Amino acid sequence: MKIQELQTPAVFIRSKAMYDNLKRYQGECNKFGKELWPMLKTHKSTEIANIQMELGASGFLCGTLDECETLCKNGVGKLMYAYPVAGSVSCNRAVALAEACEFYVRIDSIEGARQLDAAAAAKDVTVNYTIILDCGLHRFGMDAEKILPFAREMKQFSHLAFCGISTHCGHVYGEADADKVPMYAKQEKEAVRRAVEDLKSDGFDVKMVTSGATPTFWGTVDDEYINIYHPGNYIFNDRIQMANRTATEEECALVVYATVISNPREGLLICDAGAKCLGLDQGAHGNSALAGHGSVVGHPELLVTALSEEVGKIAVTGSTEVKVGDRIMIIPNHSCSTANLTDYYLLTDGEDVESVISVDIRGNSTLKGLVL
Repeated sequence: MKIQELQTPAVFIRSKAMYDNLKRYQGECNKFGKELWPMLKTHKSTEIANIQMELGASGFLCGTLDECETLCKNGVGKLMYAYPVAGSVSCNRAVALAEACEFYVRIDSIEGARQLDAAAAAKDVTVNYTIILDCGLHRFGMDAEKILPFAREMKQFSHLAFCGISTHCGHVYGEADADKVPMYAKQEKEAVRRAVEDLKSDGFDVKMVTSGATPTFWGTVDDEYINIYHPGNYIFNDRIQMANRTATEEECALVVYATVISNPREGLLICDAGAKCLGLDQGAHGNSALAGHGSVVGHPELLVTALSEEVGKIAVTGSTEVKVGDRIMIIPNHSCSTANLTDYYLLTDGEDVESVISVDIRGNSTLKGLVL
């Protein structure tokens, strides 16, 4: 089928861009002897996960326990949950995952660890974990100098097995000056070095040192301590990655295909893709370098400046040949949000649709086991 025959809006993956992105990052990991465990939450698709494994990914970082369980059921052997667990429901699910595959959680509090240890002890299961290192995002985790004291305190738990540390340099996404991205990579590496050396000097076996943020990947992939990388957005890229010069327009694989449906006045076009396709955010942590909500491929004179639920306003700077009835491809600010708003992707090659890829891990598990 030709893309011109499709109803819009539609979410496309440009095949060549996606495969080039996947191969480039996997190749860099192979070059430096690193493992690539991509962050699954970007695409939420078991089919794309299979493609990543075929190209060399050895595990996955997951943003939800649903993602972990789905990949586990599909035979993925190595999984890490990106966040701490707490409460009986989540702890019991983590324990079940530890029984079923090589599973790791991340921990940053003694109380959360106590709850997970109790759930694991009840099943006589050992749960692997890494300690969360805060390298500057100031979300989860602790500063490097607090890692060793915390690791010592964690020894009290008989059913939790220390495996290493994990960090995420997510605050780089808020940086408006692309020239400063290397500074974030340097901070990430220094925090990791301090934590690992402290642990090793105290006799800890630090098997896993994991980190991940697409913008800092290129500045840290040769690090002597980090051995597992978790980029997520690298598969699609978006305007945030363009702003920090991690990707070019050609390397943005995920686009929203839309139709121009109105030209109500000079300098303004309206398309049929709105907030329910593109999302409203400006990246994972906001970025003042971004204007609007999307750019139009091949048309620097066009910018999506405002969104209603179903339509988008496109400002025209100067003149344009784009008119009512024309089809356009829009690169979203944040591809992860756009991906989470669709049930499927259309894999395209130029003017042709190659296949349909299901976004099959997008819901949540609230209704599992619910009895009313």
